[in-house]
Amino acid sequence: MSYLDLYLTKDPLLISPGEAKNPTATVFGIPFDSTHSYKPGCRFGPDAIRKAFNNIEIFHPDLGIDLETASIEDLGNTMHTANVEDMLDMVGKLTSELTKKDRLLVILGGEHSLTYGTYMNVPKDTGYIVFDAHYDLRDGYAGEQYSHASYLRRVVEKKGADKIIHVGARSFVKEELSFLKENKIKTITDRDIRDGKGPKMVKDALSTFDKTYISVDLDVLDPAFAPGVGNPEAVGITSRELFDMIHATKDSKISVLDVVELNPTYDNGATASLAAKLLSTLVAMNFK
Repeated sequence: MSYLDLYLTKDPLLISPGEAKNPTATVFGIPFDSTHSYKPGCRFGPDAIRKAFNNIEIFHPDLGIDLETASIEDLGNTMHTANVEDMLDMVGKLTSELTKKDRLLVILGGEHSLTYGTYMNVPKDTGYIVFDAHYDLRDGYAGEQYSHASYLRRVVEKKGADKIIHVGARSFVKEELSFLKENKIKTITDRDIRDGKGPKMVKDALSTFDKTYISVDLDVLDPAFAPGVGNPEAVGITSRELFDMIHATKDSKISVLDVVELNPTYDNGATASLAAKLLSTLVAMNFK
């Protein structure tokens, strides 16, 4: 039996515009937020992103792509669990199976702890770039080793830091900074982005990877642009700065995108719209 049959609800809400037999992208959601540390509610994120996607324009004139002709496969959400280790096991098996299809995989969160389960189960040669206000390099948080605040530390401990690029951190503790420096994790800083260096630095960093996993924690954005997140941090980057860096990945092979930490309970619609635009943009960039 396929893990898709075992773990997915098969209740997709994203409307696929096209009807091609070979989809451009596969989507599934992970409605999980049990290790949250500030504002609970990210488990409602996947369906909020779908709802926004179904109501935005999906023509991309800058790319010359109209997604009205694209087919997007939505597999629904994972089964609900409040146990982080059960979630990680489940999404790891799903990711391992789905990445064998060799098409863009889009994962809708949910909190950032899920990325330990997904990224650890992609092909070993896959690079990783994460956009996040936080480093998520704590050794643990609130007694949980697989917290959304420590998932990246677990990744580095298992895989090393050679293929990791962290973008946009502006809020962290001393412990995380020490671990970052000790493990020589490559960064594109909040200051680099404000100085206009972000797109070129992203492009140069990804040029060393054969394929790339992109993770976007929406709290990398200033709350003025993305109020609906689990852990908002003031003085962040703009939506335009984020999308300029996303567009800088267009010459790279993007195999996986995850969009995490959308909290619709605190959103005015802006954050969900941004998340849907990210989904639409990456699909358009991979459309052939």
